[in-house]
Amino acid sequence: MKLAVISDIHGNLEAFKQVLADIDRSGVDDLICLGDHVGYGPEPEKVVRRIRELNIRNVIGNHELGLIDKEAWDFFNPLAQKSLSITRKLISSGTLGYFKDLEPYLTLHHCRFVHGCPPDDIMTYLFEVSNFQLQGIFQAMRERLCFVGHTHLLKVIQFDGVKVVQRPLKQGTLALQEDMKYIINIGSVGQPRDGDSRAKYVIMDTDSQLLDVRFVPYDASATAAKIIELGFPDIFAKRLF
Repeated sequence: MKLAVISDIHGNLEAFKQVLADIDRSGVDDLICLGDHVGYGPEPEKVVRRIRELNIRNVIGNHELGLIDKEAWDFFNPLAQKSLSITRKLISSGTLGYFKDLEPYLTLHHCRFVHGCPPDDIMTYLFEVSNFQLQGIFQAMRERLCFVGHTHLLKVIQFDGVKVVQRPLKQGTLALQEDMKYIINIGSVGQPRDGDSRAKYVIMDTDSQLLDVRFVPYDASATAAKIIELGFPDIFAKRLF
């Protein structure tokens, strides 16, 4: 089975459209989204509408949670709160209701899917978790593969039953080992923070155990112009490049 996993679209319809086109050309069997459909970007309603039209299964991200939960809102810095305030004006009540029905994690195809950190943490970033803590997470995790987003940075963490090893993911194909457990951070479709403006996502072939890390070009300048026009903080436009 070929499984596409995307995350952190952040209202960037231009990037999302190009990633969907790339997925269509790749002949995948299923598509999962790891949350943060909105926030920072100029077209959140259109992004969510497209997700719903395509019946893409997904989990809730911290930006969706921030729009429906006051305690989560308080975790955001002032610039992110301003972004969420603008985003709230750009989405419908139906979209807010949709967010309320999203789960914090999914288990499908013998894999786990969560926005932040397994088993079901929406808010925690992987870089906040020590290797010692990761050992416990891996030992408790029934699934061999877990896919996460949230940091916007590609990374693979592997566990052989004793030792945790972390390394960045690069564009191209990586062969996973059958006797290892993995947490795979798949980067961001709509706001990469690695100095490369292309949209990032992965395709996992569960038969061959090959992970294909995809970099997809799109018109980042068009999205940046819309971000500034709508009054979002400039930093969220600059981060696209």
